[in-house]
Amino acid sequence: MSKKILAVASIGGHWIQLLRIARPMEEHYEMVFVSTHPKCATMVEGQKFCLTTDFSRSDAWKLIPSFFKAIKTIRKEKPDAIITTGAAPGLIYLVVGKLLGRKTIWIDSIANAEHLSASGRMASKFASRIYTQWKDLATGEIQYAGNVFGNTK
Repeated sequence: MSKKILAVASIGGHWIQLLRIARPMEEHYEMVFVSTHPKCATMVEGQKFCLTTDFSRSDAWKLIPSFFKAIKTIRKEKPDAIITTGAAPGLIYLVVGKLLGRKTIWIDSIANAEHLSASGRMASKFASRIYTQWKDLATGEIQYAGNVFGNTK
């Protein structure tokens, strides 16, 4: 049986970046996609899709239902690893995944060209792997392996 990957991102640019990274992985892993809007399910037809609570700093109280939804989803799906491009809901899934002993991977958005996002900085404290999409932001613990556009310059 192949390994299972839980791929999590908020709707919008984070979701599009996640799809560019995760879709090729479908050939090698069982994928479960998680996002914050039901229409994202139409972009991963044929794959398992779970809906989660969206929130940001402005409505941070929604972190609580998102946290419990993440626990339920991760316990049900039992992924080997969790990958996210953000934003806050993806960070919560990484926190819960780490607490439940899963490998966790944060890929910071390509929009963050000058420094890691606030969520990326938080993820860098505990995630198994952290990636930036900008070569200039790579450090010893923050890795660069290209970007979603395939341009490695």
